[in-house]
Amino acid sequence: MTAFISSVFGVLEILILIILGYFLTARGWFNNHSSKVIAKVVTQVALPAYMIVTIASKFTAGMLLRLLPDLLFPVLSMMILFALSFLVCYLLKVPKSRKGTFKSMFFNSNTVFIGLPVNLALFGLRSLPYVLVYYMANTTIFWTIGVYLIQGDGPKPARFNLKKALGKVFSPPLLGFMLGIVLVLLDIKLPSFLMSDLTYIGALTVPGSMFFIGIALYEAGWSKLRLSKEAWGIFSGRFLFAPLLMTALVAFAPVPTLMKQIFILQSCMPVMTNAPVVAKLYDADADYAAIMVTETTLLSMIVIPIVMTCIQFIH
Repeated sequence: MTAFISSVFGVLEILILIILGYFLTARGWFNNHSSKVIAKVVTQVALPAYMIVTIASKFTAGMLLRLLPDLLFPVLSMMILFALSFLVCYLLKVPKSRKGTFKSMFFNSNTVFIGLPVNLALFGLRSLPYVLVYYMANTTIFWTIGVYLIQGDGPKPARFNLKKALGKVFSPPLLGFMLGIVLVLLDIKLPSFLMSDLTYIGALTVPGSMFFIGIALYEAGWSKLRLSKEAWGIFSGRFLFAPLLMTALVAFAPVPTLMKQIFILQSCMPVMTNAPVVAKLYDADADYAAIMVTETTLLSMIVIPIVMTCIQFIH
């Protein structure tokens, strides 16, 4: 019960910021353009700064080197979910125009805008290395396989563009993470004034992410939300198959308990907020993707405390 109450309070911290973003949008302070600006500030400025400061100040070379083998768990989990998405898609008779988007949303999770703030609220800074490991795997797979699948829903044949994929994979947050690693491995100390500036900028990450979600929820509109069979299919992937599969993979692995708990929690985050953006880019069903982002985000506020309570029994 203590774990459940603690997780509820952790989610409430996040939920209050989301509600504030929603309320300010309803009052006209924010709009769709605002969400794009906030998303850019968070992903291209605040999050990279947060990565650099945290990695450079909280970790040693030995700690970072021990994390690399842990990439196996999220990669293997998402590959199995990817295979399972074909079966679920077939059983639900998902229309051809949405099959790729459905599959992509089935096995990719929102590891930054929701996953990072939730884990920081529930586990604190000690969660960051494991959050980042999952983020690396999730980002790489989304911007390669995930984007290819969504592109296939558009009017033009899907083509894998290695240059564009690498450009997305090596995004500002990941580059910030890599720069932090380089600083640690080479034992380079940044000037205190620069670390202070990066700390201030990095502090925008969590509230900015939550404001973005609040704006997105308002812009999506409650009238568009519906519990279709496809929605239940996505729910099963995000909130049932993903955590159960990750639990099976890490339950008996000789890795830290905290890593097991965070990987399970990260696996059942809602649909990536990038999905509607990519769908729009390739003339796929962007509204469908936006609705699924909204519905899974709302449902995750219920799922997260439940999963958080269950993972307390993982050792």
